[in-house]
Amino acid sequence: MKPINESESKQDRPKRRYHRRSNKAAKPAAEETPAASGEELVSTPKPSRSRKKTLDEAIAAVIGATAVSEPEKPREKKQSGSRKKNNRPAKENAPAEQAAPAAQAEAPAQEAPRKNQKNSRRRGGNNNNTDPNARVRIIPLGGLHEIGKNMTVYECGEDMFIVDCGLAFPDDEMFGVDVVIPDFTFVEKNKDKIRGIVITHGHEDHIGGLAYLLKTVNIPVYATRLTLALIEGKLKEHGLLGRVKLIEKHPGDHIKLGGFDVELIAVNHSIPDACALAISTKAGLIIQTGDFKVDFTPVAGPVIDLARFGQLGQQGVLALLADSTNAERPGATKSERVVGDTFETLFKKAENRRIIIATFSSNVHRLQQIVDCCVKHGRKLAVSGRSMVNMVERAAEMGYLNIPEGTLVDLDVLSRYPDNKLVIATTGSQGEPMSALTRMAMNDHRKITVTPNDFIILSASPIPGNEESVTRVINALLRQGAEVIYEKTYDLHTSGHAQQDELKLMLALTKPRFFMPVHGEYKHLKKHCDLAAAMGVPRENMVIGEIGRVVELSPEQIALGGTVPSGSVMVDGLGVGDVGSIVLRDRKHLAQDGLIIVVVAMDSATGEVVSGPDIVSRGFVYVREAEDMMSDARRVCLRAVDRCREQEVQDWGSIKNAIKDQLGQFVWGRTKRSPMILPIIQEV
Repeated sequence: MKPINESESKQDRPKRRYHRRSNKAAKPAAEETPAASGEELVSTPKPSRSRKKTLDEAIAAVIGATAVSEPEKPREKKQSGSRKKNNRPAKENAPAEQAAPAAQAEAPAQEAPRKNQKNSRRRGGNNNNTDPNARVRIIPLGGLHEIGKNMTVYECGEDMFIVDCGLAFPDDEMFGVDVVIPDFTFVEKNKDKIRGIVITHGHEDHIGGLAYLLKTVNIPVYATRLTLALIEGKLKEHGLLGRVKLIEKHPGDHIKLGGFDVELIAVNHSIPDACALAISTKAGLIIQTGDFKVDFTPVAGPVIDLARFGQLGQQGVLALLADSTNAERPGATKSERVVGDTFETLFKKAENRRIIIATFSSNVHRLQQIVDCCVKHGRKLAVSGRSMVNMVERAAEMGYLNIPEGTLVDLDVLSRYPDNKLVIATTGSQGEPMSALTRMAMNDHRKITVTPNDFIILSASPIPGNEESVTRVINALLRQGAEVIYEKTYDLHTSGHAQQDELKLMLALTKPRFFMPVHGEYKHLKKHCDLAAAMGVPRENMVIGEIGRVVELSPEQIALGGTVPSGSVMVDGLGVGDVGSIVLRDRKHLAQDGLIIVVVAMDSATGEVVSGPDIVSRGFVYVREAEDMMSDARRVCLRAVDRCREQEVQDWGSIKNAIKDQLGQFVWGRTKRSPMILPIIQEV
C-alpha cells in the first residue's frame, strides 16, 4: 500500500471536518500542536495534559449555571450571580467555542423550578414553528436492553426515516451463528414511507446490518465521509455497490427527509467522523447523541461541538436520546492522547525488542499514535489481520491516517529488520478465535512467530463476555516467553463513550423537556435516568424504551405506546433468518450431549427386523470403549420394535418414536445424559 502524503490528501478533506497534519512525520503525536501546520484552527484547542481539569471546570461552569437539581429551593436562585462570577476561570481554560454554552446556559438558572409536568421546562414546546397537535413516533428496533444492532425509526405523519442499522455478535448459546441483525419486518411493510437512513458513525453495531436491509428496502443512505467509505466496503461484499444511493454529508449539514430536517453535529468518539443528530419535527426538536464522548484534546478532527448543543438548548429541545453505555461510570472519559503517552513510555521500555500491538481496527486515532511512535523511534510498521489491513489502507488513502513514506512494510519482509526496528499492529484484542493475535498465540500464524523477545501490548478493554477468551490468549502468549502488557497495568485504552460528568454536561447544555436513554443494557438506561433526574428532569418526563415498543412524543407528553414486529434475526453463512429457536435448541442439544444414530433394516411386508440395529455415536461416547453399553442399547431397540409388532403398530413414525423413547430412558439411566437420538428405518 502506498502511504498517503499530506500534500495528496489536503484538498480532498473538508477543512471544517479534519485539521491538517504536519508533513514533518518524525514529530510524535504527543508533541503536535494546532499551530504546527501553519494554519489557524478554531475548533481544536492546543493539547493539554490538564484535560481532566479543563473538562471538570467546563462541566462545573455549565452544570452550576443550568441544573435544576434542587427544585424545592427556589429562594437560592439569587445566588446564580455569584456562581457566574466564580465560573469565569473555567471559560478561560476551555476552548472558546466550548466555553460559550456555559454563558448561554446561565439564563435558565433564573427560571422558577419545576413542580410538575406543566410548569416544567417547556423549551421544547415553545418554538413558534411547532404544531401543538403534532405527534412523533420513535420506534427502536435494536440497541435497547442490549449492546449492539442499533436501529431507530422516526415517524411523523406520512414520513419515516431510520437512524443506524447495526449488528450484534452472537452469544455463547447461538451455535454456528455469525452475526445477529434487527428484524426488518416493520420497515419492509412501510418502505413506501421511508425517506432515507442516516448513519451516525462507522462502527459495526451501527452499520453492520445495513447491507441486509438494503437488499429489501432501497433507500438513500446519508453519512459522513469515512463512514460512507466503510459502508461502501460492506455493500461491495454483498454485491450492492452501485445499486444504492450514497450521499456524503458533513457536520453542520442539514438533510431534508420529508417532514423531518436532520442536522449533523460533530462529536468525539473512538472512530473519526462521528455525529450526533438534531432532528427538527412539527412537534419540536429531538437530539439523538449517537455514540459520543467529550475530548478537548483529540488526536485529530474537531472537538465535540458543545457550542451547537448549547445553542439548541437555548432554542428549545423537546427530547434528548443519549448514549448510556458508560452511565454507571463516575467522572469523565480519558482523552485518547493518554493512550499515546502510554505508548511512548512502553516504546522506551521495549527499546531492544519487537513490539506487537493489538487494538480495534476501527480506532484510527489510536493507529495514528502507533504510527507517530514508530516514526519517532525509527521503527517500521507492519499490519496483520484483514480488518486492520483494510482500515489502514482506506484511512491512509482518504487522509485520515498520515503514514510517512517508508514507514509501512509488508509482513513478508519482516526478517530483513532487527526486532528493535519493528512494530506489528494486529487484530485480536478481544481474543477472537480466528484473529491474527490468537493465531500467533496458538503458533498458527503463517508469517509471525512469537518469541521471548516480543513485547506484546493489548490496547483495548475486554468487551463483557470476552474476558475468558482474552485471558486464554494472554496465557498462551506468556507460555511462549513473550511479555504481555494489558490495561490493568497501564493506561492502554480509553472508552469512546461518555461517562457521568459528560452525560450531565449534555443534559445541562440541551435542557430537554423529555428524556429517553438509549444504547445500553437496562442497568445502563436506568442509571442514565437517575442522572437526568439529578439534573432536574422530572421522572414523569422520561421513558425507558423497549425494542419494538413505540414511544409516542408530542409537545406535551412522552409515553410508551403499542408494539410493532421486532426481534433478532440470525445470520448463518448465506442464510438470513433461517436459523430460529428450534434450530438453536437442536444445536445446543448436540453440543451438550452428542448424537446417537440407530439404523434398522425392516421388511416392509412383515415388519420384521432384517438387520441391525446398528448404532453410531458422535459426541456421546467412544463406541469401542463402551461396547457393553452399545450391546445393551441394541437389545433395547429390538425390544421396542417387538412391542410395536405385538401391538400391530405398522407406522414407521410410531416405531421410530418408540425406539427413541426406550433408548433415551436406557441411556439416561446408565449415563445421566440426554443425547439427541435419531432413528433411521430402511425398508427392505
